[in-house]
Amino acid sequence: MTKFPVRVAAAALFLTVPLTACSGGAEGEDKHEEGESHGEGEEESEGPNGGRLLKSGDFAVEVTIFENGTEPQFRVFPTQGGKPVDPKTVQLAITLTRLGGDIDRFSFRPQDRFLAGQGVVTEPHSFDVEVVAVVNGKRHVWKYANPEGRTRIAADAAKTGGIETAIAGPATVGETRELYGTVQLSPTARSEIRGQFPGRVVAVTKAVGDYVRRGELLARIESSESLQVYPVHATASGVVAERNANPGDVTDGRALYVLTDPSQTTVVFNIFPRDLATIRSGMRVTVETQDGAEIATATLGQYLPEGNAEAGTALMRATIPNRSGALRPGMALRGRVTVNAVNVPLAVRTEAIQPFRDFKVVYANFGQDYEVRMLKLGRSSPEWTEVLSGIKPGVAYVTKGSFLVRADIEKSGASHDH
Repeated sequence: MTKFPVRVAAAALFLTVPLTACSGGAEGEDKHEEGESHGEGEEESEGPNGGRLLKSGDFAVEVTIFENGTEPQFRVFPTQGGKPVDPKTVQLAITLTRLGGDIDRFSFRPQDRFLAGQGVVTEPHSFDVEVVAVVNGKRHVWKYANPEGRTRIAADAAKTGGIETAIAGPATVGETRELYGTVQLSPTARSEIRGQFPGRVVAVTKAVGDYVRRGELLARIESSESLQVYPVHATASGVVAERNANPGDVTDGRALYVLTDPSQTTVVFNIFPRDLATIRSGMRVTVETQDGAEIATATLGQYLPEGNAEAGTALMRATIPNRSGALRPGMALRGRVTVNAVNVPLAVRTEAIQPFRDFKVVYANFGQDYEVRMLKLGRSSPEWTEVLSGIKPGVAYVTKGSFLVRADIEKSGASHDH
């Protein structure tokens, strides 16, 4: 296939599928209307303006996309027998059918020695094209495919390559503040077990570190008043953090056992002075390990009465579950809070955005087909980026594995430089 220059006075349409057109034959041939001409099987050729030359007998049109210092616009140069034709004598229309079913229609007006398309040819320049020209009462029709930034990847190959998609739609975009904190037991995680009556400790059944279920026997005490032995049971489930009695000891009102529930944990975050005006109680915080693995999403509580005098920070607590027991008191964690949040009608995940030529793009997904979408972007956060134009709501796009899509497009040659 012949490659055309892409930056001259006009940028050419790059065509990867042969022209579907034919030269007018006998009346009624191929069921075409009388006076209508369809080219057929003609080889792709380049016109004198660097565009795609479409022929039908001795009549031809050269289709270009002009984008030198302006938004892309069709310019079509008509000729008869190789000589320019007055564009005022030609009626022209171009229809573009895009991946996903969108259709763009262009009418034309004469301008200088060409026909100027009325409208912008939006990126990507990837579509099936139908060109209809009427001159001297005869209708000429050409059809061809013009893919750009497009590839097809089988479903099993996409799965193996780790390709994942999401749907473009509304999202909350804001600035991200990073917090640092440590794991602590929740204030409700501590239980102190005491004897009901003063007396001598006869027996103890648990040691520090033992797990205890609620109602389980912990000790027996001989009452000093009745001299009867009564049992002491656990009032909550948890781990024995302290045992303050041994057989023979006399209870004096102190706690015999201290139980803690390791599933009830909180993270106490340091809030630096610069963030005091923006981080407030009730905000959602994403809790992560030091290496960035997400643990949970929690809600920030009120500022604690005490602060961290050594660090010069205020403190806020967020309760997170610890059912697996992986969190340990003293463990350092990080948090991410979104501030100045704004709800936007259309956004994509920031990780999905990739470079393509001079654009920022995502790869739209239609079944096994993937195609570049050039985006005009607005506000951005590490998670979401607002989209002002370039992709429609409800369209699936690649979030992970986009490098595989890009590599496949570059390998197929279905792209060009503007």
